[in-house]
Amino acid sequence: MIAGTLPLASRAATRTWLRGTLRQHRRALLVAAALFTVATVAGIAGPQILGTLVDHVTGGGGAGEIDVLALVFVAALVVQAALSKVAHARIGMLGERIIAGAREGLIGQALRLPLSDIEAAGTGDLLSRATSDVDRIDHAVRNAVPTITTSALTLSITTVAMIVTSPLLALGLLVAAAVVYFPTRWYLRRAPDVIAGMLRSWAVLHSTTHETAEGARTTEAFGLTGHRERTGEDSLQTAIRGERRLRLLQTRWTPFLELSHTLPIAATLILGGWAYTQGLVELGTIATMVLYIQALASPMDELLWWFEDMAVAGTALRRVLGVQGPDDERTAAAPSGRDIDLRDVHFSYTAGKEVLRGIDLRVPRGQQLAIVGPSGAGKSTLARLLAGISAPTRGSVTIGGSEVSGLADDVLRGEVLLLTQEQHVFAGTLRENLTLPGDGSWTDERLWDALRAAGGDRWASALPDGLDTTLGTGAHAVPAAVAQQLALARVVLADPHTLVLDEATSLLDTSSARDLERTLARVLEGRTVIAIAHRLHTAAAADRVAVVEDGHISELGSHAELLGADGPYARLVRTASAQEAGAT
Repeated sequence: MIAGTLPLASRAATRTWLRGTLRQHRRALLVAAALFTVATVAGIAGPQILGTLVDHVTGGGGAGEIDVLALVFVAALVVQAALSKVAHARIGMLGERIIAGAREGLIGQALRLPLSDIEAAGTGDLLSRATSDVDRIDHAVRNAVPTITTSALTLSITTVAMIVTSPLLALGLLVAAAVVYFPTRWYLRRAPDVIAGMLRSWAVLHSTTHETAEGARTTEAFGLTGHRERTGEDSLQTAIRGERRLRLLQTRWTPFLELSHTLPIAATLILGGWAYTQGLVELGTIATMVLYIQALASPMDELLWWFEDMAVAGTALRRVLGVQGPDDERTAAAPSGRDIDLRDVHFSYTAGKEVLRGIDLRVPRGQQLAIVGPSGAGKSTLARLLAGISAPTRGSVTIGGSEVSGLADDVLRGEVLLLTQEQHVFAGTLRENLTLPGDGSWTDERLWDALRAAGGDRWASALPDGLDTTLGTGAHAVPAAVAQQLALARVVLADPHTLVLDEATSLLDTSSARDLERTLARVLEGRTVIAIAHRLHTAAAADRVAVVEDGHISELGSHAELLGADGPYARLVRTASAQEAGAT
């Protein structure tokens, strides 16, 4: 696995998936293969009929026989076209079912991934696998599979027909094999690695573009627009270079394909001319064999060219299957209590640069703790450790004596939930957006209670269809502040015993935030609440306040105690008060 990306599935795992998919759709595949086979046989009959027609003409056959042969020839072409159309339709429908299964599997796998893995890889990598990689597989299933199937059948049946028609003239095929074998082997050895690098570079481009679009306002605010443009340009050029490497391989390989078409025809004509003078073959046989060799050119080209698409699709499939949620190997025992303990906690995102250093903290059950401090001090990182999203580099974070990062997801999410300022509104009804944490059996009264607790009931009551109003892109727009209220309502429904709030009310104005926090205080009474606070009125209402500076806790105590100590917390309060006075 390359740093910053999700892994590729192994070739063995990919083959296992393919075998399982083929078994699942065995009947549909057999029907499509049968249709392709019959269509190919009908197409192969054409040169034979045409060769017989030449022999009848040169032999002075009657007009009636020639007319019948001509009609049979046309009928064979019609049958081939009709069966090919039905076969392609069948394989297209099968492809839709396979791709639907792949998409659903990708979503299921992604939802099982640890958040730390997704954040390390970047949303662009996951996005590219869910979009462009799935599209490449779709393209291969719809086009490459039927084309390769038809081409392989055509080549096989035509070769057999040539050997049956004239074993002597069929020796001309050896010229094609000699010309194309070694260059194709050279190409197929090098192409997979080049294709994997190309897809990886496109994933980086998707990630860079996504991050730039998501952080456009921040980029503009810090004057980094030019830097992001250069980063995007560098990613684009890297992706283009990957494409060029693949095209360079192809330009070295293609001339041998062209030679494999023309040289066998020349060899067959020379061999056929000699055999005709020796009385070994008839003119009709020579015409049939030349037509067969010409008929091989197109399927040979398609077979080899579509192998590139299959190679691309194979790598894309490995990327899609690589989004595999790991088997849950976390074995920490279920918590025996609800007290939270942090002992000598250290954490680093990169080696040699600690974000947290020597954190010692105990949060008894039911306590309201506010964590404050300057930007970049490590508050959000501490919240991630408390929620079990990341594990400490050194030290321990426990709930009821059990290591938080060692708890299985289904156990962990029943113990503690993290709510940040980054919220998402799902495409669906308001009811569906609220019932995400549960089994969908909530009563309307319970949903409205949760909305009231989060302060979103007034906005929701104004919706045209109430709880059944469709939200999201292309439907009813949801303001950012309301999206936070919906997220808080989900938390109320999820009913955790410990809640970590990482600036979860930052998009609300000060007055609304205070009203919401008072409402939540009633709803969450008796629960443990750890709030990463950027508004100090939150800290004033908490049981205790922890001040985080430069990766460690510099002060810990109640609001009154810390004000009396006249230390870092008191300075933060004075600074915040001065800013509020200046703003008014």
